[in-house]
Amino acid sequence: MIKIIIVDDHAMVRSGLRMLLSSKGEFNVVAEASDGDEGILAALEFNPDVILMDLSMPNGKDGLTAASELKVLLPETAILILTMHDDDEYLFRAIHAGAAGYILKSAPHEELLTAIRTVSCGDAYLYPTATKRLMNEYADRMKRGESSDLFDTLSDREKEVLALTAKGYANKEIAEQLVISVKTVETHKSHVMEKLGLKSRPELIKYAMKKGLLQFD
Repeated sequence: MIKIIIVDDHAMVRSGLRMLLSSKGEFNVVAEASDGDEGILAALEFNPDVILMDLSMPNGKDGLTAASELKVLLPETAILILTMHDDDEYLFRAIHAGAAGYILKSAPHEELLTAIRTVSCGDAYLYPTATKRLMNEYADRMKRGESSDLFDTLSDREKEVLALTAKGYANKEIAEQLVISVKTVETHKSHVMEKLGLKSRPELIKYAMKKGLLQFD
């Protein structure tokens, strides 16, 4: 069975989702949470296969912040954003936060079930119109001759963490140099690996060499 945690600030939404999923033999809702903080605690306790995560939750952490932290804490858990926001900005931010899927609350029940099955298998899921928009944007960028280099998707801080990691600095040393916490370093490092599609430290070092990031002062 697919173990699921539902994170949404509306009790009626959580109840409806639980009833829908419990009616199917392949799903097991192991916990509910009303905000990102509760969602993280529940995820650490139950280690679910999939987390259904709302974006806008007024109390505690929002869905994007919680998703970003959970991808570091439980990288094998798939996070499926379930939201009312049919908006490109939220979509791209969710992808960058490490979400495995993005689906609207207005979607038919069968589409939601398909999305859960898809992300539980390690694949990505976007609702159809979002996929079309992403493809159109990519095509427009190529027509304009814009670079498709994944390095451009990194923030300035992520580039700094990439360079220092490749040079052999430990997380604590990087944190001291950049005046940030070790936890923040680990989060940035995870985002770098995800955005660049890297799986190991040697791959990271090789990539940094190609980008000319290994010059020492």
